[in-house]
Amino acid sequence: SEQQILSSKLECVQSIKDGVLMEAKCTESNLVTPFSQKGSGAKTQTQSSLKFFQEETETMYKKVDSKDLYVTSMLYEREPTEREATAGEVTELVWKLCLAYSASFETADLFMTLVFELRHLSLEALKALWQRSSFKCRDNWQPLIDALPSCATESCVVLMKEIIVSGEVEEEKVEHFFWSFSFIPKPTSGMIESLAPLLKSLGASQSCFLGVTALLHRFCSAYNSCHDVPAVQSVMRTLEKFLGGNCAVHDSEGLRQMQLVLKAIGNAGLAAASLAPVLSLCASLKSNPIEIRLAAIQAFRRIPCSVRVSDLLPAGD
Repeated sequence: SEQQILSSKLECVQSIKDGVLMEAKCTESNLVTPFSQKGSGAKTQTQSSLKFFQEETETMYKKVDSKDLYVTSMLYEREPTEREATAGEVTELVWKLCLAYSASFETADLFMTLVFELRHLSLEALKALWQRSSFKCRDNWQPLIDALPSCATESCVVLMKEIIVSGEVEEEKVEHFFWSFSFIPKPTSGMIESLAPLLKSLGASQSCFLGVTALLHRFCSAYNSCHDVPAVQSVMRTLEKFLGGNCAVHDSEGLRQMQLVLKAIGNAGLAAASLAPVLSLCASLKSNPIEIRLAAIQAFRRIPCSVRVSDLLPAGD
């Protein structure tokens, strides 16, 4: 059998009174057996003693008035500051981020500060900030580009849209912008109005269609009469125009584009209720490819049950 290298021993004596530990004395010894003879040799011994002295009769924590307590989510909160930062001060913040070590607590704190400060800037101030701070730091990092998707204000969305149209950033960053639209907690009609023209541009990407319509769905989930909002109507008219009345396609590229549009309509949810008759025709038309017919049916996934899907789709087809 293998020889034991270390022989260890721990002995403790405890004294307990009325359920309270009054004293504990411990002795720990460790013997390196290959270098020992009859219990002596390379040996360490540690003695420790713990003794109870007194008991506090009052609690040490500060009593808090229950009126000061409130229930909140686990999202980050920021303490209100005495004044809001100017565009010039935010520019300095971006410079500090460039100079800070990328994997430090300082960088994380500066980046979060940047995000919160962006939320207080007007569109004009943001545009001025972009003109000053669109530079790249080491490793091609652009702090402002990475912070904008977390800003989630109307002004930030409009600026992101203008940056997308200008073609000033890489495609990867543009995709990041589009996916961030899905997570904006409180979309506005101004955001939708700003983004709607992007769907009309040639070669609009999948992330463009899905990001904008996901924003539309979140907006309509919070706004009861969203179908009456001009910006929403503009998006839906654009999507309906792509359908061409019956979702007919003529080649593989047309098939791919039509599937994307139908998926975007499904994303839009409540706003897409007006397209139910067209979707029904797309699904029932036997001359359409099976992929299109199935995509048209799936586009109903977020349309309210009050829209009588069962009446729109022919029975047994």
